[in-house]
Amino acid sequence: MDDLDHTLSGVGPRLRALRQQRETTLTDLSQQTGISVSTLSRLESGARRPTLEQLLPLARAHGVTLDDLVDAPPTGDPRIHLRPVTRHGMTMLPLTRRAGGIQAYKLVIPATKRRREPDPQTHEGYEWLYVLNGRLRLVLGEHDLVLSPGEAAEFDTRVPHWFGSADDDAVEFLSLFGSQGERAHLRARPARRTSADDPA
Repeated sequence: MDDLDHTLSGVGPRLRALRQQRETTLTDLSQQTGISVSTLSRLESGARRPTLEQLLPLARAHGVTLDDLVDAPPTGDPRIHLRPVTRHGMTMLPLTRRAGGIQAYKLVIPATKRRREPDPQTHEGYEWLYVLNGRLRLVLGEHDLVLSPGEAAEFDTRVPHWFGSADDDAVEFLSLFGSQGERAHLRARPARRTSADDPA
């Protein structure tokens, strides 16, 4: 298998992971891109080799670059070129480039006088939230919580959940999401040594 075939063989799994991450059906994606459902299915399974004419609308629909879709080697530029995606009135800025594993996002809920009513949803995965600015309302199962800047929450996304602004002001927060239920592992600060710990 040459380099081109190897590169293109990885596109299908990335396309499927991106679509599942966005919770989009093949039918929805077909309407967004103009590519038939059967062709999309064959692209995701690797049964069909993608063309540039197919990759361009797919990259646009998923809010990623062509480099992301084909897993192009890094050019030495460490900057992450953010491609914002707007869903349910929120702007999501991906902070990671890989299609699988834990995904990192910055989310911004704009200031509004018309707040959305909670509409809890469930899906596979595990999520960790950290509020940067504003006050975030988190409805999680039977709990109705308000998180302030510097506060975090983590939860299994199979529990019905919803989040939005707790007031009329904008909210900015970070999200780490694992579609396969991966939890975020935070390294704890080492315990402080005391004189009692020192050997005599």
